[in-house]
Amino acid sequence: MSDAHGSLAEARERLEELTDSRGRLAEALDVGDLSYRTGIPAGTVAALLAGGDVPETALGARVRQRLDFVRETRRRPDGKRYSLDELARIAGTSRQWLSEWRTHGLPSLEHADRLRRHFDLPAGFFTADDAEALHAALQPVLRELEAKSDPLAPLRTPGFYRLARRAPHMSPRKLQALAEWAEMVTERSASGDDDL
Repeated sequence: MSDAHGSLAEARERLEELTDSRGRLAEALDVGDLSYRTGIPAGTVAALLAGGDVPETALGARVRQRLDFVRETRRRPDGKRYSLDELARIAGTSRQWLSEWRTHGLPSLEHADRLRRHFDLPAGFFTADDAEALHAALQPVLRELEAKSDPLAPLRTPGFYRLARRAPHMSPRKLQALAEWAEMVTERSASGDDDL
């Protein structure tokens, strides 16, 4: 529990640096999207992004809240809300058991995982506490902002360092060929053709 809060605090601090939004991270990030991806109410997401404490929810209540959240936010292909019967079929159980879960029970791991996979939800969607779920949802945002702030970061790998150490020993012709190859690779990547 405290590990999740500590990890979230570290991620929040780095995101504030990258977005230059000390104390205003909820304004810099898409709170609605983070809520949608985590199943955490938008107000709770905003409070956690501001560094606030939120009341801890018991596991059963958290699972039920997120099950209701999925039902409210995920739609069928025709745009309509999933019925309890449809959700029960997806979960591999009966409508009666699904109704029981929604009021005061807990789904089995198998049934919860079927729902999670059907709706392409992250691992732990139903069970992760709010800090843990938000921390996981912030990781792709953090990676994207890190890449924008330091475009050379992907090149700082052992393979590239080995190549750079060889450069002083390469002939000008080989260096030119290497530069042309790198240019060709980056042009293809920029056009979306990564099939080398």
